Amino acid sequence: MTFESQKSSYTVVSTLFSGEANSCYVARLSDDMGGRSFTVIAVRDHDAIRMLMEAESKIINIANSQLVDAFSYGNDYVLVFPYRQGRPLGSFFVGEALTLSEIEEIGTNLLLACMTASLPYPVLYLLLDQGQINLSKDGGIYFSYIIDLSIMDLKRTERDCTVKCAQILRALLATKENEKNISYELISRKSDNNSYSSFTELYRDLRIAAMPVEKMSLWVRIKSFFSRNADTLFGILFWVCVILGIVALIILLSHVVWGNVPIIRLFVNTFKIIGTESLLQ
Repeated sequence: MTFESQKSSYTVVSTLFSGEANSCYVARLSDDMGGRSFTVIAVRDHDAIRMLMEAESKIINIANSQLVDAFSYGNDYVLVFPYRQGRPLGSFFVGEALTLSEIEEIGTNLLLACMTASLPYPVLYLLLDQGQINLSKDGGIYFSYIIDLSIMDLKRTERDCTVKCAQILRALLATKENEKNISYELISRKSDNNSYSSFTELYRDLRIAAMPVEKMSLWVRIKSFFSRNADTLFGILFWVCVILGIVALIILLSHVVWGNVPIIRLFVNTFKIIGTESLLQ
């Protein structure tokens, strides 16, 4: 089988996945069968095709985009990505053999891979959810593109992808749960509260928490403290505001009912007369 675009011709070497909505293949350029390999995704689902065609011009023109080619071929819409032999994170990650800082670096690389993937969020979510995360021998992260588009939710957003990524990071960091693991504590707490809405927020938390305390500046330590305890501090601030609001309401009602504010009289003009002498004269 061969897929032909305006600029290249891709000959299928093997089938990676075949489903109702799409199929995935390994292919090579027809005139270079001994050269580079590509992952070719042939999409049949009309909703998926519509979304991908709308995103195509944005993706393919981005300098660091992994998308090599995109074109219509018969009734299919074809996406072409580089092909690399898979090293699934779940199979090659051995937390017991790594230090906490090495795991945090892998987590940082995962976030950077997500932030620079330049893919529609519904597709990126599938990569994360369907285990298309690979760990290179040097700790780098790269994606495979062997995905089943039949379960793609077109309403997925950056928030959904960030929450999924936080869950993956939490599982990685859990292997060092018994150590002084600030990053695990912070990401776990904020994940439980569904606090993450963007990759940059999650990246910031991981980098600040991973930074050695002795190397932190005072300002960074203050930001780290507020980031770790944001929920508690906002809770306290909320109740302080409620109490102040109640006090203000009581003062207002006192003024309406009695024409003045008895509470304030405790602090204003407290001493008007000493003995038989008036201080107001």
